[in-house]
Amino acid sequence: MTNNNIYFVANWKMYGNLRSLKSLNKVINIAKSNLLKKAKIIYCPPYTLIDQFVKKTKNTKIDIGAQDCHFKNGSGPYTGRISANQLKSIGTKYVILGHSEKRSEGDTDQIINKKILIANQEKLKIILCVGETYKENKNKVVLNVLKKQLNSSLKNLKKFNNIILAYEPIWSIGTGLIPLNSEITKNVNFIKNIIKKKYKIQNIKVLYGGSVNQNNINILKKINNIDGFLIGGASQNYNKLIDIVKKTTI
Repeated sequence: MTNNNIYFVANWKMYGNLRSLKSLNKVINIAKSNLLKKAKIIYCPPYTLIDQFVKKTKNTKIDIGAQDCHFKNGSGPYTGRISANQLKSIGTKYVILGHSEKRSEGDTDQIINKKILIANQEKLKIILCVGETYKENKNKVVLNVLKKQLNSSLKNLKKFNNIILAYEPIWSIGTGLIPLNSEITKNVNFIKNIIKKKYKIQNIKVLYGGSVNQNNINILKKINNIDGFLIGGASQNYNKLIDIVKKTTI
């Protein structure tokens, strides 16, 4: 792990309801602990809970993000969509873009690029997900895939101060399988070098995501070039999330 703040991004996907607010109490208490001063906890609940989560975590060290935004900003005739401006207006600070589940529903690199430019305009902090499929991994074209995703998604972006990257091998998400630490290290170094060489950005933050849980975190935390974790299923259980944070930061 790096020596900077360690990010723990809880992606709740399509889970949670108002009763889920109770689960925040213990996490808020943990976030107040001086033992965990290096931990940066970010909850990304469904849209229906963002406003309540923002209110619940006010004046705490926990920030709230969204799981996506539309590529058109402001308001308009886009049924079922949420704009970056609307997210910003209710206190959202982060947004996840390019997640493989959104890509599988039709989000191309070009669409993701439009979303990034809009979200950046609204000064939302962007967590951009990149990663390869199982087939691409086996065909040893991972670096080509990552390079294409990064170059296309970040096209025309002028400011990188609000950009965080997340390396999420698609074949690892929800499967319980994780790459070897050496493989993650190699791919994260490749990502960081692209950003450094092409965009002249030093020390871009890169997270790892894909079946992160309380059982494998002691292995994953040994990776010395990542800045934290994007956590799916395990983040919905506050005990599991707290366990992950403690094992990584204490």
